Amino acid sequence: MKLTMIPCFYLYFFCVSVFIFIPPTLTHTHSHSGNYLTTQQHWFSQTLDHYSPHDRTQFQQRYYEFLDFFRTPDGPIFMVICGEYVCQGIKNDYIGVLANKFGAAVVSLEHRYYGKSSPFKLLTTTNLRYLSSKQALFDLAVFRHSYQESLNAKLNRTTEENPWFVFGVSYPGALSAWFRLKFPHLTCGSLASSAVVLAVYNFTEFDQQVGESAGPECKAALQETTKLVDKKLATNAKELKASFNATDLKIDGDFLYFLADAAVTAFQYGNPDKLCNPLVKAKKAGDDLVDAYAKYVKEYYLGTYGASVQSYNQNYLKNTTASEDSSDRLWWFQVCTEVAYFQVAPSNDSVRSSKVDTRFKDSLYKWFSGSLAPCIKTSVIS
Repeated sequence: MKLTMIPCFYLYFFCVSVFIFIPPTLTHTHSHSGNYLTTQQHWFSQTLDHYSPHDRTQFQQRYYEFLDFFRTPDGPIFMVICGEYVCQGIKNDYIGVLANKFGAAVVSLEHRYYGKSSPFKLLTTTNLRYLSSKQALFDLAVFRHSYQESLNAKLNRTTEENPWFVFGVSYPGALSAWFRLKFPHLTCGSLASSAVVLAVYNFTEFDQQVGESAGPECKAALQETTKLVDKKLATNAKELKASFNATDLKIDGDFLYFLADAAVTAFQYGNPDKLCNPLVKAKKAGDDLVDAYAKYVKEYYLGTYGASVQSYNQNYLKNTTASEDSSDRLWWFQVCTEVAYFQVAPSNDSVRSSKVDTRFKDSLYKWFSGSLAPCIKTSVIS
């Protein structure tokens, strides 16, 4: 791979890495917009193990390209990093606006193992040994090098390099930042939005931020709802789970984590009123808070937002058949082996149930992986 320095004169005001630490919830695999610059898929032969000096095994990795705004031959190339979800195309969002402004080509590579880019038909723990952010970073580097060579061939040139700029949000945001740090010669800059660049094992601050974002009234209503749920779970779990359309969640920890994520989503994706208004109203009126919360979960979290109860089902996570529905198993593997981000209850003033703790997270990993070892407590990207 050539060690060529890339000029950044086209995007001089963007040539910084932005780090915002807002960890994702488990279910952030949904696309809420039907607008794409392109959904035309292409394929790239990718190296399976970038760290092996001998193994040359390859797999087919899906990518997308959008060239309508590209200023031939020297326009910049925007590489949009896909993450822990099915990559369905290049979204027509602010990236399209910037591409139009700067005459950029836009490419996007699907993360290894996710969507249609799985090296294996079975996602056993053994077969998941090549699933890591470190391998993913080299995927991006190899793809970037190959795409530049292909572009040069089309333009009948040999040594020129277009300015490359990488984009990512949440976990892909972390990849964007790490890519800039690890391969500074391959990109002029990185936009790392909401980038989860630090691995935090016992991440109680996440729940504390939920309470702060909710405000005093809504936080109090949520905490009272949590206490009522814990009480009902101990006396009539079957009826309680049915009221949330979650009877498949036989393990109480799965159910409680599902309820915690449902609340988080309202704040993380900018719709606090969807949750807080009905809960605060129910609390003031003396109505059943659990019923009010169940209505929100079914109508908004499972309905409008499109979350799946099965994403929290440990039996579902044990399914090793590779498909476009495998994202949850794959992401939990990454969570437990590398990135952590365990959104657990703090010891005091928690919004979520105190039963959502690191012991639950460790037991979940043992359950779906068959491993006796708990999730790791440290992670170093190097």
